[in-house]
Amino acid sequence: MTEPVFDRDRLDVYRLAIESVALSFKLAKELNGCHRHACDQRLRAAQSIPLNIAEGNGKRSLKDRSRFLENARGSTLECVAIQDIYVATN
Repeated sequence: MTEPVFDRDRLDVYRLAIESVALSFKLAKELNGCHRHACDQRLRAAQSIPLNIAEGNGKRSLKDRSRFLENARGSTLECVAIQDIYVATN
């Protein structure tokens, strides 16, 4: 019996989002102290990206799909802002 292939598995953006989550967890292991709150937020936002892509991709309504993809985009921008904070604060 073969494993099921979900539509999300065919999306490059989904695979990249999963890679980004893995990188976020790797980075989280290196951060501590005053960065812990930003680190926690980064992990939540990073995980939100593939979750929203997967859920949105499963929606039949274009309006629903767009809403989830917009949420994924927002979480991506949140991760970028947190990265900016890391850089600004060394």
